Amino acid sequence: MAGRHGFDARWGDAVSWGARLMRGFIRAVDAINYRLGRVAMYGIFALMAVLLWSSVSKTFFLPSLWTLEMAQFVMVGYYILGGPYAMQMGSHVRMDLIYGEWSPERKAGVDRITIWFLIVYLAVLLYGAVGSTAYSLGYWKSEPFSFFLGLLTGAEQVGRLERSSSAWRPYMWPVKAVMILGFFLMLLQCFSELFKDILRRRGEVIA
Repeated sequence: MAGRHGFDARWGDAVSWGARLMRGFIRAVDAINYRLGRVAMYGIFALMAVLLWSSVSKTFFLPSLWTLEMAQFVMVGYYILGGPYAMQMGSHVRMDLIYGEWSPERKAGVDRITIWFLIVYLAVLLYGAVGSTAYSLGYWKSEPFSFFLGLLTGAEQVGRLERSSSAWRPYMWPVKAVMILGFFLMLLQCFSELFKDILRRRGEVIA
């Protein structure tokens, strides 16, 4: 019996320690994505300014070459960097025909299973973004992560930078780097939501 009680105590300590780690992860990730999301939401005004200048330049001056692609780049940043914030706030589109009537505990039980589909999907997108960014920096092989590691250690060098085929011809690596950051933060937010669901299933209240 003493051994059994000792095992139960160690198991309880391990569960409590794991819960503390999850709560710490949730606080850190939510704080980062909340602040970044609050900044990214003002990107809509930058987008409006670019489109306004596009209209003015076409009406009164020579059309600017950069406005169309710049609007696309701003939209990418607005959408990608705002995604984790939207997930945190529960602002994404969801059909609640059945789900909306469930209890918070039941929702948490289902969400902690279905969120793995989103995690796998985002992991694939992140891998593609890393490969595309490596290509934009002049790396044409099939191991993009080793390329970036090589940049840090000095074993690799930046090659010929990819540029758009438009008349403006901007470099493509900045917007692709934003995609890496956005997908990575979205993955972190997915794990934050997963940990919230696990804690909710244990009866804890998550703000």
